[in-house]
Amino acid sequence: MTPARVTGTPGRTRVLIVGGGITGLAAAHRLRERLGPDAEIIVAEQAMRLGGKIHTVDFAGRPVETGAESLLAARPEAIGLAEAVGLGDAIVYPSDAKPALSLGGELLDFPAGHMMGIPGDPADVAAIANAKERPDNGLPILEPGADMSVGALVRSRLGDEVLDRLVAPMLGGVYAGDVDRLSVRAVMPQLAAALERHARLTDAVNEIKRPPSDGPRKPVFATVDGGLERLVTATSASARAEIRLGMTVRELRQTPYGWEVIAGPVPDPIKIKADAVILAVPASPAAVLLRAVEPQAAAALSGVAYASVALAAFAFDRVDLPERSGFLTPASEGKTVKAATFASKKWPHLGRRRQIVRVSMGRLGEEALLQYDDPTLAKTALRELGEHLGMRLPDPVEQRVDRWGGALPQYTPGHDARIAAAREALGVHRNIAIAGAAVDGVGIAACIASGQRAADTIAATVVAADR
Repeated sequence: MTPARVTGTPGRTRVLIVGGGITGLAAAHRLRERLGPDAEIIVAEQAMRLGGKIHTVDFAGRPVETGAESLLAARPEAIGLAEAVGLGDAIVYPSDAKPALSLGGELLDFPAGHMMGIPGDPADVAAIANAKERPDNGLPILEPGADMSVGALVRSRLGDEVLDRLVAPMLGGVYAGDVDRLSVRAVMPQLAAALERHARLTDAVNEIKRPPSDGPRKPVFATVDGGLERLVTATSASARAEIRLGMTVRELRQTPYGWEVIAGPVPDPIKIKADAVILAVPASPAAVLLRAVEPQAAAALSGVAYASVALAAFAFDRVDLPERSGFLTPASEGKTVKAATFASKKWPHLGRRRQIVRVSMGRLGEEALLQYDDPTLAKTALRELGEHLGMRLPDPVEQRVDRWGGALPQYTPGHDARIAAAREALGVHRNIAIAGAAVDGVGIAACIASGQRAADTIAATVVAADR
């Protein structure tokens, strides 16, 4: 093997971020703020583009997302980062169109007043599900730090129909997961905290759904006019990091002076010396890198499973779509299509000259679905979309299929405790942090928050070491 080439500038604080998705870029941006202009920040990304699950393409003359579709505006991190990198004026919000539930060949109004499908009042969902809250014992549902699956919680408190017809479709759209294997504490941390104070599930939901005292609720979601990839580009530019695309990080070693990373092709390796490292990659590659550093942290990450999904997009010249933002459907309906977004109805900035529809397929355990070729997946998606809408759809003027293998991490009960233990174990080793959807939650806002948290941890220890 060729001796490893050493890169880096002696005498400067150097932080290596492994992973160029929005988590890694948010970490780089925060590090630049905290460490100043002289710090050397390197982002190593295995792919030939930045952004990870954020990917905007030109589709039927409009910027359309092939992966993550929107920002969660109900929490501050994503909007805050967009404003910090100069995109505040480009933030746009969805229309007032409401989502539907596709059930028995009909599109029904998805009930309001819920938390991820869990109603605050069983009467609100009476038209869709037989919901009656079971008697409680007067004790809080969760003890501090305890956890349980979403399925066990909802089934025991509100019954099977609420779980199967409302909660499972919502979580299937977000996580493509199995409600009986998803952690309440990881998936709905606000609800888990409220469950420590309430004996009734509906009381916990109503505490969270209570309108703010300072005025009406703000939109839950947002996006960037021109596409979410603008957020990727602007964050990268603002971070002023050294971006290395097509670079695979293969080994991580701790030295008396910091960290040593072996990257690049096996025949021509590159050795990168760094004062600190942030791992902002999926669970499996992070576990491989940590195995020789901290086995406990590696084991925790190795236990995170992933679900795969496929997305099909269609553009129609003339089609009479309902005035809704889209629909969800329960797995019990027996459809491959689990959700659809009527993008042109949901996002006014896209215009309505052509109707654009995004269709989502795939749940945990349905990985074989991704083995079908593009024409077969598109044909299935189009046929089932018509069945959900109760119409025969015309041929689209444009279509595309995107596969996201291993895209969505699955948080089993106890996930938060395992990750906390992993971070504690890593704390023995100076200047290393883990971040991303594998540890801190799915969605752009959660990933940004995770990257910023890791950057704050690293910046604090690096600054302290320099004093």
